[in-house]
Amino acid sequence: MISSDIIFGIFFIFQTCIGFMGNSLLFTLYMYTFLILPHKKKPVDVILAHLTLANALTLIFRGVPNIMSSFGIKLEMSDTGCKTVLYIQRVTRSISLCTTALQSTFQAVTITPSDHKWAWLKKKISTFIQPSLLFFWTINMAIYSVIILKTVASRNTTEGGIGYYTASCKSSAYDQQTSSIFLSTVFIRDLFFLSLMTCNSIYMVNILFRHHRKAQHIRSTIQSSQSSPENKATHVILILVSCFVFFYWTNTFFTVYLVYLAKKNYHLEKFSNFFSSCYPTICSFFLIKNENRIPG
Repeated sequence: MISSDIIFGIFFIFQTCIGFMGNSLLFTLYMYTFLILPHKKKPVDVILAHLTLANALTLIFRGVPNIMSSFGIKLEMSDTGCKTVLYIQRVTRSISLCTTALQSTFQAVTITPSDHKWAWLKKKISTFIQPSLLFFWTINMAIYSVIILKTVASRNTTEGGIGYYTASCKSSAYDQQTSSIFLSTVFIRDLFFLSLMTCNSIYMVNILFRHHRKAQHIRSTIQSSQSSPENKATHVILILVSCFVFFYWTNTFFTVYLVYLAKKNYHLEKFSNFFSSCYPTICSFFLIKNENRIPG
């Protein structure tokens, strides 16, 4: 009979390989467009390049340790290795949050009617993209710098207690003041970007509904064909936002529960890791489906 660890390992292999290949394909496309075909570059490509890079890194730095531990391969890491792996996991996951929110904001502004009071943002939104991305990387790297101080290699696989544990690493609990500052900062950041995604989604659904109702009255083939690419992109972003929110809260629940669990639960930890990597994998498929520069 196949053990649950082997089953988890097989799922992690498929998830990591498929997701990494999809995100790598997209990232390569964006880099090729930037360097070789700049005339085909779209403003949103910069956002998507950062998103696919973050997704690919998340899948590798989460997937490989999960695969090895599932198949019983002891992953010996030094303290520096543990700090690096957990730090990149946290930062790239946060970059996915921030860039998905930025992507939804960009699309919401893009489909804003020309007579709307926020229509003036259409001409300026592109200039905000690169400074925003730089800010995202800087602030998230700063927030998770505490991981560097509190993470070490885990020598005893049976140890438990309050803190975050993996098969090879452990991140011990912070003192009360540091913990309060860290959790408050993460909570405020997450609440802001999740609220931004929610507001953008509601706004885009409203725009699509009004457009659909207007198209029913006008019955204009020309108008429908002109707006279909934007509508298609909007639908994709709405799906991505919904997927992100679902997997985000599921993984957050598992993570918080595991931190305060007195005894380690490896199966629950694997569920948490699997859910945390679902969005990076699914995201690449929806982006590829919406990318008309990929033949076939």
